[in-house]
Amino acid sequence: MKIKIRETAKEKKGYSLYKLAKELNLPQQTVYSWANGRTQPSYENMDRLCEALECTIADLLECEPIQHKLNLRSIG
Repeated sequence: MKIKIRETAKEKKGYSLYKLAKELNLPQQTVYSWANGRTQPSYENMDRLCEALECTIADLLECEPIQHKLNLRSIG
C-alpha cells in the first residue's frame, strides 16, 4: 500500500517534504524515505502525520478500488 505523504502534505497544508519533516521534528531523510516507499512510518508516526496535516489515515493511504483488484467490468 502506498502512502501519499507528498501529495497530502501539499494538498492539505501546502507543505514540502522538507517543511513536513521540520513540523514533525524528524530527520528529512526519514520523511523522504516514507514518501518514496523505502520505509513505512510507525503507527505513532502515522498519527503524528495525521495531526500535522489535519487529515485522516484514509487521506494518506492510496488504495486501489476493489473493481481494479478483481478486474471487474461495469455491467451496463
